[in-house]
Amino acid sequence: MNRATHAAAAVITAALLVGCSTSTSTPTAATPNGQATPAPAPGKATADATSAFAALSAAVPSAKLGGTVTAENDPNHFLGRPHQYTSKITFTDGRIPAGETEGYQPGDVELGGSIEVFQTEADAKARHDYIQAVTKGMPALTEYDYLQGETLIRVSRLLTPAQATDYEKAAAHLP
Repeated sequence: MNRATHAAAAVITAALLVGCSTSTSTPTAATPNGQATPAPAPGKATADATSAFAALSAAVPSAKLGGTVTAENDPNHFLGRPHQYTSKITFTDGRIPAGETEGYQPGDVELGGSIEVFQTEADAKARHDYIQAVTKGMPALTEYDYLQGETLIRVSRLLTPAQATDYEKAAAHLP
């Protein structure tokens, strides 16, 4: 399949699978999301996507903050909802060739990835499992997903497996 066909298939499928989409609007600059974050479980440290990205980008210098997802610009309408992410950012990765990103919008996982942080590990795992199940038979939507506690790191399929491994290694060091 050529790139145009892949892009068209991805757009159509993404429209049908809004729960897995990342964004069709431009995320805002890195600012607090304005949502009340539920209190962490006793004995757990408070984590958010911005602090997870700071740690991740220190280990993967080609990762650059794309934007912070807020309740107002979240295309999934999940932010702060029961059992959904409490914090989310998007990022780009400079190793993805510009020619491969045609047709994608700011915030799309294909441009680099996203970090979603949940209140519980069970909620993060449920989201991870859902994304894996939906994308399993759709190569145009496949992505690398790394689960670390309450944090889900979604990484573009446009990176090589060796490049994506950088994110996997960085994820292993998140709290």
